[in-house]
Amino acid sequence: MKAIILAAGEWSRLRPLTNTTPKPIIKIFWKTIIEHNLEHIYKYVSEIIIIVKYKQEEIKKAIWDEYEWVKVTYIEQNDEKWTWAAIRWIKLEKDILIMNWDSIFWKEDLKKICKLDGYGALAKKVDEPEKYGIFEIDEKNIIKKVVEKPKEFIWDLANVWVYKFSPEIFEIAEKIELSERWEYEITDAINIFAEKEKFQAIKLEEDFIDVWYPWDILDANSFFLKNLKKSKIKWKVEDSVTINWEIILSKWAVLKAWTYIEGNVFIGKNSVIWPNVYLRGETVIWENCRIWNAVEIKNSAIWDNTNVAHLSYIWDSIIWNNVNIWWWFISANLRHDNENIKVMVKWELIDTKRRKLWVIIWDNVKTAIKTMTMPWRIIESWTFTMPWEIVK
Repeated sequence: MKAIILAAGEWSRLRPLTNTTPKPIIKIFWKTIIEHNLEHIYKYVSEIIIIVKYKQEEIKKAIWDEYEWVKVTYIEQNDEKWTWAAIRWIKLEKDILIMNWDSIFWKEDLKKICKLDGYGALAKKVDEPEKYGIFEIDEKNIIKKVVEKPKEFIWDLANVWVYKFSPEIFEIAEKIELSERWEYEITDAINIFAEKEKFQAIKLEEDFIDVWYPWDILDANSFFLKNLKKSKIKWKVEDSVTINWEIILSKWAVLKAWTYIEGNVFIGKNSVIWPNVYLRGETVIWENCRIWNAVEIKNSAIWDNTNVAHLSYIWDSIIWNNVNIWWWFISANLRHDNENIKVMVKWELIDTKRRKLWVIIWDNVKTAIKTMTMPWRIIESWTFTMPWEIVK
């Protein structure tokens, strides 16, 4: 069996983060989204085919031509609309696992579909089926068809874009026609396949992690950190450091004296946490970062090569690569009226369902001393702030 990973999209809902980093290689906890799934399927496939287009060179640099000694091949998505269109021109003679790269699935669920004797799709039970593509099944969990956002109740098992097909799917994909939306729809191909083959719905044993919006990254990191059962300390912890709960301290990372850690935390390679830093739960700090004296960080994600200088205060924030936060940076994370934070995404005002959100800082930003921000503000790439500036 071979695997096809659909990873060509731009994923505009995750902007500004995906302006510079394609979604498949956004890090969650200690590895990229795509690697979270590859680690659970590589044992069952002879080749991994990744469909790429948007910022494809970044994906290729992250994965290269092998994953755990399994060959990786890249196919560029053409200009036809919708990622599913890419497989219309692939010809394989083996069974195929096809999955989207959007979500992180659990080991046992992916194992079940990889080892399935026959063909099928992973499915999730949902409370609001009118919002999803829904599988209509019979009494033996055999899929009869999939219906996009049905207006009337037909079933409550949603399509989560993980399938095992026979090679016939490629012939079907080549012949499907453009839909009313002028796209090549996966639902059309599934419905034709289900008429010809026994196609089973496999209910998820565990929910999956979906990263739709930037703030979902914080929830995804929190999930993995909350489930961290044992600390892994691979480098130096100086005297007088206090560690409550569990941490991962990677190679060449250092915790200097009087650092206080409360809650589960991940610290990447070659990062240095200077004295008197206060790290609070569900914080992820990746590689080559410097967190200087008397900084407090809570429930945040800080990417590679970032410096956070003295006396800064960061909660519920996402700080991207190569950022230099100068001393006494403070950002508000709570509205005075205590209402949820709402964010404009693709011209739609989205309720984040969070009362606390701070700031997204893009790549290569430099903040001046005593910069302050209002709740949920974005500081664009390659920009600077002035001393005492308030980002409103």
